[in-house]
Amino acid sequence: MQQVIDPEKENAALRARVAELEARIAQLERLADSDTLTPLPNRRLFFRAIERTVAQRARHGTPAALLFVDLNRLKEINDAHGHGVGDEALIHTAWVLRENVRGSDVVARIGGDEFGVLLEYADAEAAREKAAALVAAVKGSPLHGRLPIEVAIGVTALEADDTPEVALARADAEMYRAKRTRG
Repeated sequence: MQQVIDPEKENAALRARVAELEARIAQLERLADSDTLTPLPNRRLFFRAIERTVAQRARHGTPAALLFVDLNRLKEINDAHGHGVGDEALIHTAWVLRENVRGSDVVARIGGDEFGVLLEYADAEAAREKAAALVAAVKGSPLHGRLPIEVAIGVTALEADDTPEVALARADAEMYRAKRTRG
């Protein structure tokens, strides 16, 4: 005896399976774009955000800036207090950065002790002011109320022909210049 397939049940089962697979794909995409330690996006998502912002700049001439943030003396923190406290310092810094920018700005951990901040609709002067405010916010928020945390920040305005790598390299060079002038 041949089994009769109910097309409606078969379609419903297929729709349920497709919805399940779509949810899993969305979850995997979120994981692929997230830093494994901090609650921030990672370098992959940050580069896509830079590309999108550069394209907007090229089309409309809207200003945007990139901040390259380096957590100072993380190795010393790890050596003196252990890697768990070093991880806490990274998480704490991520939180302070995220809490002190606009909701539309992108803050990401781009590697090791480095973070990026993408400021849309911000010219170079506004970006320098935001960088100074972030340096002060991090310094004013010691880990566990006692362990000093400091950052150095490089600032660059995004240009209409920038690639993420070029813009990040320019901001990185500015960060090292800021470290040298700060002493």
